[in-house]
Amino acid sequence: MIKRMAALLLSAVVVTAAAGCNYEELAQKSDTDYGSRRANDPKTLSSRSYGPLSNNPNQHDNSFFEYSSAISRKVSDMNGISAAIVMLTDKNAYVGLMLDWSAVGTRGTGGRTEQDNTGTNEGVYNHDNGTPYSGNSRVLVHPYNSYFSVNDMNNISAELKQSVALKVRKMAPNVQEVHISANMELMNYFNEFAKEAWGGRSLMPWIDQFNTVVKYHFAGGKIMPAPITQPGIYSPSEEQMDQ
Repeated sequence: MIKRMAALLLSAVVVTAAAGCNYEELAQKSDTDYGSRRANDPKTLSSRSYGPLSNNPNQHDNSFFEYSSAISRKVSDMNGISAAIVMLTDKNAYVGLMLDWSAVGTRGTGGRTEQDNTGTNEGVYNHDNGTPYSGNSRVLVHPYNSYFSVNDMNNISAELKQSVALKVRKMAPNVQEVHISANMELMNYFNEFAKEAWGGRSLMPWIDQFNTVVKYHFAGGKIMPAPITQPGIYSPSEEQMDQ
């Protein structure tokens, strides 16, 4: 009887330990934690799948681009991401993200969000001036009372970017590079392009503007596209527009 009870207790300990190991492994593999960077975390074992992978100076001179609803939905379903807009070109995949903080560590150390959501406590849109409405129907990501964006793509968790890139590459294996940003202005531009696709219209009339946007955000481009989010803050000079 004593031996049987001891055996049962040992079995319980083994099962509990195994469950703990399985839970830890599942947590590491899941998309709920992008910040722990534990040893042997599956999200960090493979080689980097996002960002520039070549020295081609013409990498962002895309000949065409299209909106991928399937990949956008797949990435949007990930924890930590409220919405994603994915554009495919003849060379690359470009991913715009809007974050919701439903996962740990989506923002890297020092990452600065672009939102001021303090107005939600006062029932207003803009806490600074008390305005109740944004006044800009074109904007998906707002500077006030909005889901979250991160100004600098380098301040998004590397694990999050790797997880996103692997999902993109699984569905679009021929892309050369996957570029990812949660910048507010980029996401709002991508939303404008996506609207054209949703309306069944060709995106080709927008190819030059698209290349200007991605070069500015991903390749240190000198020309900043005319802002959508806060038009009065910045306007490109005539010299820039002529370049």
